[in-house]
Amino acid sequence: QVQVVESGGGLVQAGGSLTLSCTVSGMAFAAYTMGWFRQAPGKEREGVSCVSWSGGGQTYADSVKGRFSISRDNTKHTLYLRMNSLKPEDTGMYYCAPVPPGCPTVGAGSVVARTDFGSWGQGTQVTVSS
Repeated sequence: QVQVVESGGGLVQAGGSLTLSCTVSGMAFAAYTMGWFRQAPGKEREGVSCVSWSGGGQTYADSVKGRFSISRDNTKHTLYLRMNSLKPEDTGMYYCAPVPPGCPTVGAGSVVARTDFGSWGQGTQVTVSS
């Protein structure tokens, strides 16, 4: 049974930083390309970043490019997202999930989630005040 647990969110002022973590169990974490997604109230889910199974290939949505950094530790089955220079528009619930190989994107670089993955975690809330 796949279990995904996101953590590290919180309330931060604009310009601040946070690091999110996502620990995955019940699947071969090291074999999957992984991504971070976010959803604000009333808005569609946005795929903000993606990293290859090895950690060597990274993709970012235009909205976070230059501010966010994705990484992973396969020995700990954990995915990270370092968020710098946070803006109020970064506010939302953040989730991690597997992504198709090659980090496919749509629109302004929004990462696409796997359609065959149904074990989304509870997410971690990020709130950026102005």
